Amino acid sequence: MKLFTLIAGLFLANGFSTASSQALPAGAVISWEKNVHDFGEINEGEKVEHAFKLTNTGTEPLVITNVQVTCGCTTPKGWPRDPIAPGKKAEIVVQFNSTGKIGRQNKVVTVVSNATGGNNQITFTATVLEKKARN
Repeated sequence: MKLFTLIAGLFLANGFSTASSQALPAGAVISWEKNVHDFGEINEGEKVEHAFKLTNTGTEPLVITNVQVTCGCTTPKGWPRDPIAPGKKAEIVVQFNSTGKIGRQNKVVTVVSNATGGNNQITFTATVLEKKARN
């Protein structure tokens, strides 16, 4: 009976150990509060910015090494340079300069980091209205 109890206990302990290790993904993981933002209608020439909020939901510190943009109209204004511990929050601020842009804009920003899972892009949209000539 003692042997049965010991074996059953080992199986249960192994089950709990496996379940708890599956609760958090291994490595650093980016989880976005919201990875898409719509600025709505803005006037040509306006500069707008948005802070994309993230949490490291992994088991290792998250290290962001770069934030890449696809257009000179988009600027990463700030991101954490220090490692983000598991469970901690941070933000990446992105600015869009609408000078010379008219109509619907869709921009992609890529976050280069040690995160696993491929959740490394944020996007924003805006409808840029043409400036009206002043009389």
